[in-house]
Amino acid sequence: MPILNKDMTLCISLSARPSNNGTRFHNFLYDALELNWIYKAFAPTNLEQAIAGVRGLGIRGCAISMPYKESVIALVDQMDASAAAIDSVNTIVNDGGVLTAYNTDYTAIAQLIESNGLDPAWSVLLRGSGGMAKATAAAFRDAGFRDVTVVARNEETGQALASLYGFRWKAELEDSNADVLVNVTPIGMAGSPDVESLAFPEPAIAGAQAVFDVVAVPAVTPLVKAGSAAGKKVISGAEVMTIQALEQFVLYTGIRPTEAQVRAAEEFMREP
Repeated sequence: MPILNKDMTLCISLSARPSNNGTRFHNFLYDALELNWIYKAFAPTNLEQAIAGVRGLGIRGCAISMPYKESVIALVDQMDASAAAIDSVNTIVNDGGVLTAYNTDYTAIAQLIESNGLDPAWSVLLRGSGGMAKATAAAFRDAGFRDVTVVARNEETGQALASLYGFRWKAELEDSNADVLVNVTPIGMAGSPDVESLAFPEPAIAGAQAVFDVVAVPAVTPLVKAGSAAGKKVISGAEVMTIQALEQFVLYTGIRPTEAQVRAAEEFMREP
């Protein structure tokens, strides 16, 4: 990484619980491609002021994580189709003070559904109803899945999400089972009170074909560990993070790294 200088381009991330994953991924690629750029993670105390800083300081790119994916919409100038279609933002690009919002979470999840061969005829339990859940539900709907149940205690957001994509809603898991179990809640996330909890009970995991935990930190969540131990097809949030971060990198820089460079950045990102 070059020594800090006045011409360096800055990109940032905003999250309630920042991690070093995006910071390590982006900065590794900046160094590999000899770019005079730097990436820094922040936990904003005021979202409106933070986005004003992106605009006013000429910060090139800004990644948006939970819980800001929907509340940031009112603070940008325009929405790319990827974000407008699901009313959820995970990326902001600053072009001369004009802020455009994107959603690369959707792209990542859609790619993983396809590459892992998830069958659209399978039933799905999707736990969560926030901004990331919207991207996830949209990706499953667009991949042809129709037998999907959204599980969310918040009746307003849960029903709204289910209705938006023609799915069912229920408040509690109870004894629900499905072929695909998808966690899009903070359960199992580092820093969460539920960091050691399972997003789905063991009987549901035993009866599933696949488990998909969108939580990225840690890479091996309790759900990922349980799914692997049960011999299920497992998709991790760490995989989602790599793909969505790559697409962010391309939006920010206009450069698409080689596959070898991406794999090296991913390995560096996951190092303890």
